[in-house]
Amino acid sequence: MVMWVRRGLRISVGLVIGGGTAVVSLVYAVLSGLALLCVFVWPRVRQAVLRAVARGARRLAQVERRRLAYFLDVEIGSSYGGSRALGYLAVRWLLAPLGCLVVFSALIGALYGSLIIWGWPMFHSYNRDEQVYSSVAGMFLLFLAAQSLFGVVALEQRLAWHFLGADPRDELRRRIEELASSRAGVVAAVDDERRRIERDLHDGVQQRLVALGMLLGRARRGQDAARTQALLAQAHEESRQALDELREVAWRVYPTVLDEAGLRAALETVAERVGLPVRLDYGLTAEPATEVRTVAYFVISEAVTNAVKHSGARRVHIAVTRAPAESAPPAPMPVAAGLGARDGQPQPAPPRPPARTARSADRAPSFVLRARVTDDGAGGADPTGSGLLGLARRVAAIDGTLRVDSPPGGPTTITAELPCA
Repeated sequence: MVMWVRRGLRISVGLVIGGGTAVVSLVYAVLSGLALLCVFVWPRVRQAVLRAVARGARRLAQVERRRLAYFLDVEIGSSYGGSRALGYLAVRWLLAPLGCLVVFSALIGALYGSLIIWGWPMFHSYNRDEQVYSSVAGMFLLFLAAQSLFGVVALEQRLAWHFLGADPRDELRRRIEELASSRAGVVAAVDDERRRIERDLHDGVQQRLVALGMLLGRARRGQDAARTQALLAQAHEESRQALDELREVAWRVYPTVLDEAGLRAALETVAERVGLPVRLDYGLTAEPATEVRTVAYFVISEAVTNAVKHSGARRVHIAVTRAPAESAPPAPMPVAAGLGARDGQPQPAPPRPPARTARSADRAPSFVLRARVTDDGAGGADPTGSGLLGLARRVAAIDGTLRVDSPPGGPTTITAELPCA
């Protein structure tokens, strides 16, 4: 009850302040229209005045955005232009008197509704029945005004979304561009992965098998029994190492334990296979979706592998936690030093994840899987290398974000935030 009363008071204050700002907005819109009308026949002057009017309209709209966010809990993005902000200021004054009228009605209703408490000692000469009737009518008026408060808030929200929210066509066009970019990034990441597997097979397993064939050939042609036994023992060792390297390649392609035992077991296996002390903090209570856990596994596995190979780290910390959906930042992977560059070739920036606006709130994820890998290595590596770029493309394909913080001297922190339904 107290919470609703506080919220009602906050909304009332916001509507009253909105009435004052509506007067300022109306005056500004009228003066702006007159100024543009006076310079209409001079194109250059008109453009200069229009730019100044647009800047002022955006500033006033920014004030309205803060009022809506603080008092009415209505969040509006800042992607609108000056003309849309001016249109909002020119129309909003029509709604402001309604909000002030509702607040005034609520005050009158509260005054008459409490008459039954404070009216008897002050107006003892009046008929008590009339005081009771007035108090009941005041309570009813207060109830209607309280309901109308939330209706006015909904109207304020719709008006702000209409003028200041993202244009559905622009949002759809941006979304199509992001999907096309992420699709191209996934294709490039798959090609890079295929080339990496081919290199691993060619430089590792194939060389082992060639050496194995040579040893067996020498053993067949040998006349000395002791030397033949030694060559066979060496061939057996080469076959064992070839099998180990083949399992390693197969594990890097896709670990079967990820489907059989889940993400936690797969990460524990990664920690066991690394030759460094690895601390794993796993905070998920439920198994994420297949595509989410696959991306999370490859991000963590690649980050740990890069820390071992390139950073000179002595220990690694892996943390997998669950975060609220609104905490996911809409920014792309920043240009910061990071691990994972296999070569020094500059690569294009990873695709930008979609910005979350008020209109896209209905498709927002329920929570975010946050995977963070931290090592105490030297840091200062190139984030545009093929390693991190491939990870960024994987993450962007499911509308996630990848952040890299690796100053010279370390430590290095790679954070992936993946939306989960």
